[in-house]
Amino acid sequence: MGEPSISFVYRVAMFRLAHLTDPHLGPLPRPQLRQLLSKRLTGWYNWHRGRRGMHDMEVLARLVFDIHEQNPDHIACTGDTCNIGLPSEWAVSRVFLEGLGGPQHVSFVPGNHDAYVPGALEGLLHEIGPWTRGDNGSEGLFPYLRQHKDIAIVGLSSAIPTLPFVASGRVGGPQMRAAEDLLARLGQDRNLFRIILIHHPPHMGGAQPGRDLTDSKAFEAMIGRVGAELILHGHNHVGSVAHIRGPRGPVPVVGAPSASARSGTLTHRAGYLLFGIDHDESGFSLTAETRGLLPEGNIGAMGMIRLGQTREA
Repeated sequence: MGEPSISFVYRVAMFRLAHLTDPHLGPLPRPQLRQLLSKRLTGWYNWHRGRRGMHDMEVLARLVFDIHEQNPDHIACTGDTCNIGLPSEWAVSRVFLEGLGGPQHVSFVPGNHDAYVPGALEGLLHEIGPWTRGDNGSEGLFPYLRQHKDIAIVGLSSAIPTLPFVASGRVGGPQMRAAEDLLARLGQDRNLFRIILIHHPPHMGGAQPGRDLTDSKAFEAMIGRVGAELILHGHNHVGSVAHIRGPRGPVPVVGAPSASARSGTLTHRAGYLLFGIDHDESGFSLTAETRGLLPEGNIGAMGMIRLGQTREA
């Protein structure tokens, strides 16, 4: 994510949010033969061919321990707890989320591996529904809203079943319209900081064709009309920063690396993001720190990300 830099310094952050993504929980359970008569066959082969060597559960456990050591106010997980959507993976996902924290402290949105085949997403959401519960009491429905004082977390699902070798996502017209209505209503209160959670990079060019959000153009247009203050995503397994133009200025779009990747460059290696959101008479300010697997093998600070002031009051 570039050289470490600090945009704003405060003694105490008003709200601290940890963001992790793409843990790809292993080991992969042994599937029944009938469960491989689908796209799962290619996923099972890819896992045993190389993916299982990329994702280290011991590294993931140490990273989660570090998250708890930072004592964030809330934790966001943007999908891909599963690998090929096996029913046995749903219970493992619940155990993992329970280890992160209770539903009141952790928000989840699904990824493409969570919807690997038709019916997989519904099964997962039935198991981990409380971590998607909106303030209206609904579970497994998107968009959802979770408000913490002046922080409004909006969860979207871009997870859809796709053909083999395709990992694209889609928000879809009904969810997009509902999200626009929700963000517009929240945006009427200029004392709210709106955070969107989504798995796929939602900006055009955010991922290669076949791995992208197919309605990213519509998403960008929607943000251009109603805005947001921060958008968090996963999917690419790399730390990244982009921006989408909003009505009050550029909206930061920040991606985190896989939380369990055992090797790679500093931006690819296992890590998570820790945000500090501060609010005073001049408006909101945002700081972001990357924490993760250091070259010597420890979990620690990897530098600050320059994001600057998101909007004026």
